[in-house]
Amino acid sequence: MSSVPQVTLNNGVQMPQLGFGVWQVPDDEAEVAVGRALAAGYRSIDTAAIYGNEEGTGRALATSGLPREELFVTTKLWNSDQGYDTALAAFDRSLAKLGLDYVDLYLIHWPAPAHDLYVESWKALEKILADGKARAVGVSNFKPKHLRRLLDETQIVPALNQIELHPNFQQEESRAFHRELGIVTEAWSPLGSGKGLLDDPALARIGEKHGRTPAQVVLRWHLQLDNVVIPKSVTPSRITENFDVFGFELDDEDLAAIAALDTPNRVGSDPDEANWR
Repeated sequence: MSSVPQVTLNNGVQMPQLGFGVWQVPDDEAEVAVGRALAAGYRSIDTAAIYGNEEGTGRALATSGLPREELFVTTKLWNSDQGYDTALAAFDRSLAKLGLDYVDLYLIHWPAPAHDLYVESWKALEKILADGKARAVGVSNFKPKHLRRLLDETQIVPALNQIELHPNFQQEESRAFHRELGIVTEAWSPLGSGKGLLDDPALARIGEKHGRTPAQVVLRWHLQLDNVVIPKSVTPSRITENFDVFGFELDDEDLAAIAALDTPNRVGSDPDEANWR
């Protein structure tokens, strides 16, 4: 079994706090990258229908030799499949591509508010959960106002919200709202998507102090903030490096220096405007 700490979701399901993401990884490369990640010790894999690599991810899971109960698999509903019946059908397609009987976590990828279908989609996820086809259900890129609407109009509180989150965009308002509701925060783009975050001198100084790379410092920061984090890489050395974040701890001075890196600037899209179909 992996030594990664477990986070308990609001329905009692446990998931690894550190996982492996495959955004922008082609299907054939995903099979190789996921295989390497599993060999390195990762047990949580995050994919999505829109990534086009559920089949490659599924092949890697099948050939890993690992028991299904040791794996935690997340996939996501794309905007064009939102709606009650279409969400149910899309989920079944994802399950077939992954070659699984169930997923551990199923997320609505974006609220896509212009189409006003995320409430109906969530009701479909509630059915998927009730039918035992997903062990937990959640959302991605939902702002507090989107979450409030779900709470007002549906039955189940999302187990998790996966949002853009890194030292240059720390999302304290959303994280505080999640804590209040018992929703786990998961960070996508945890290392800033190559937009210069890892070149920051403050991270270099902290890394030098601990004998670690800036990426390891940032991942450690996420873990100490109780975020679930899913770094992505297809480079074998970085896959291993990103997993090696449990042998040191950031102190208060380090955390204060990283807190000072916060800005209001996203790397990705604003969820109010991400209405692509």
